[in-house]
Amino acid sequence: MFPAAPEQAPPSRPHPAPGPDSARGSRRRAPGGLFEPAQLVRSFPEALRKLHPRVLARNPVLFVVSAGAVLTTLSALLHPAVFTWVISAWLWLTVVFANLAEAVAEGRGKAQAESLRKARTDTVALRLLDWRWGTNLRSARTEAVAATALKPLDVVLVEAGEMIPADGDVVDGVAAVDESAVTGESAPVIREAGGDRSGVTGGTTVLSDRIVVRVSARPGHSFLDRMIALVEGANRQKTPNEIALNILLASLTIIFLLVVVTLQPMAEYANAAQSTTVLVALLVTLIPTTIGALLSAIGIAGMDRLVQRNVLAMSGRAVEAAGDVNTLLLDKTGTITLGNREAAAFVPLPGIDGQQLADAAQLSSLADETPEGRSVVVLAKNAYGLRAPAEGELANARWVAFSAQTRMSGVDLRWNNGAVCAIRKGAAQQVIDWVQMYGGQVPSEARHFADSVAAAGGTPLLVAVHDWNGPRVLGLIHLKDVVKEGIRDRFAELRRMGIRTVMVTGDNPLTARAIAQEAGVDDYLAEATPEDKLALIRSEQAGGKLVAMTGDGTNDAPALAQADVGVAMNTGTSAAKEAGNMVDLDSNPTKLIEIVEIGKQLLITRGALTTFSITNDVAKYFAIIPAMFAGSYPGLTSLNVMGLHSPTSAIASAIIFNALIIVALIPLALRGVRYTPSSAHDLLRRNLLLYGLGGLVLPFAGIKLIDLLISGVPGLG
Repeated sequence: MFPAAPEQAPPSRPHPAPGPDSARGSRRRAPGGLFEPAQLVRSFPEALRKLHPRVLARNPVLFVVSAGAVLTTLSALLHPAVFTWVISAWLWLTVVFANLAEAVAEGRGKAQAESLRKARTDTVALRLLDWRWGTNLRSARTEAVAATALKPLDVVLVEAGEMIPADGDVVDGVAAVDESAVTGESAPVIREAGGDRSGVTGGTTVLSDRIVVRVSARPGHSFLDRMIALVEGANRQKTPNEIALNILLASLTIIFLLVVVTLQPMAEYANAAQSTTVLVALLVTLIPTTIGALLSAIGIAGMDRLVQRNVLAMSGRAVEAAGDVNTLLLDKTGTITLGNREAAAFVPLPGIDGQQLADAAQLSSLADETPEGRSVVVLAKNAYGLRAPAEGELANARWVAFSAQTRMSGVDLRWNNGAVCAIRKGAAQQVIDWVQMYGGQVPSEARHFADSVAAAGGTPLLVAVHDWNGPRVLGLIHLKDVVKEGIRDRFAELRRMGIRTVMVTGDNPLTARAIAQEAGVDDYLAEATPEDKLALIRSEQAGGKLVAMTGDGTNDAPALAQADVGVAMNTGTSAAKEAGNMVDLDSNPTKLIEIVEIGKQLLITRGALTTFSITNDVAKYFAIIPAMFAGSYPGLTSLNVMGLHSPTSAIASAIIFNALIIVALIPLALRGVRYTPSSAHDLLRRNLLLYGLGGLVLPFAGIKLIDLLISGVPGLG
């Protein structure tokens, strides 16, 4: 169509720089599985250290058990007996096993923190004095200072091969940065000034070029410092639900303590006075020991599961809130769609051949280095077998690169006779203005086709040519946001969980509606501004709903701060990371769906083990109460439904089972109960059937088995 004489080649396309979507390395995780012998051995000394009264006092259930263990130990020393020593030993084991659950959970966090500590070294920073934007860095005044001496708003220069000394924002330059020390990802990322990818983290390394960083964190309060403290569990604050459950456990403990204390006078009146050992055993089996022992481990493990998925939660409250989220605000680009619009079809106007349109579209896109421009070249090759001209193939070609100002790209071709053929491709209105500027007419079909593409959720690009026949539109290119595979099913799962999804986009309402329908979201917010996002969150919260959203830019900071769960991207600005209560180290917006599932898993695990703990105690009542009073009240022997061998074996079996069940449930507390999206009614029914009924039946079998094993032991049988 367009003859050529070699003189000038199209501009070479730069090799895409590595970024967050590049091939990723494997995450360096804390060693060991969820529950393995080596982890137990490492955690056992810490479990013993937690026997300190100051530590035990934080948990009323364990404090009562440990106090009972002290009393039975004294009783065993004053009045030695096999039964007393056995009860005393297993009470101490109960406390140790409970501490072991928490120590194992904390140990995994400490192993993760140890890998993060390796990123902290005694770094020396090159601080710039009197720096202003545009300063010649070669002649700038500098001073070398320790990284720990840097203060907020200090400006430092970091060159290739050097470690970034502190958290901050890039204010000048662009560089590839190795963040594997923080994120575990081997692929470098690009950090540059003036955008939403300007945030940098202390302890990461510049690989190429150099950047000027304005420090944002105080010494000891860096992102890495907070990460280490949080994954170690040192700063884990209890959530409102956890505090409420602790209050309930403390109340039950006090009630049953009063019951046992007042029981002895009545027992003496009935000539059935009990020893201290038996009373302590009764108290320990009455109070909800199992959930009291595992509650802390459940919370720590929930945060650890987030860390294992490269998400840092600033508090346990955020993890729990994620489990109660009612509304999810999801950005369209990169979350619901792949992020880059792709050319899907060429639509020629009447009288124009499709290959002619594709040829013009390809030539006008060679100077367009955007993903959309490259996709046009790929579509022309795949649909019509067209290939880009070789170097030197076109004569006197003047390439017009795409720019945000013109919103067009193209090429001007000059023939040997001096005639010029200009081709342009770009946004519909800009191309229409270009054609009309040279006196051409735009057929109504062009506007109609463009409106149809926009109504279908696509973006129309017009292709026009100005040659010896004058300026005219050849047709259009249909750019389409590609919805991620499987995303519709994920939204259906969220709907079954009772969560409303809202797509937030800057697109026009027609495009937004089409994408929302294809993706299966419940609602959308088109042409969204930061104020619109904030207003939407406040509106949802005013209705009593919890809201979660993601963001990476400074303009997202108000909405992230307002949301109940604000997930900031690690690639984003410092303002966004400070505003959110979670940071996604992978900078993957779809991670928000996983975060919600982890939060729900935390809540379900706590509820399941609480249910199990309460029903678990019923069998112990049937073991101990008949053993205590059957001698004075023979009618109580009918309650010995398990047929236990003797009063001493019955009490010992209940106490041993009470300790062993804690160890058996540690893996479940750390791993979490498997969560499948379903209604609240179905979850409650499953909880009652599996953990309620299971907690009722299992102890009967367990206590009976232990009774059979110890009934032959002298002093217990």
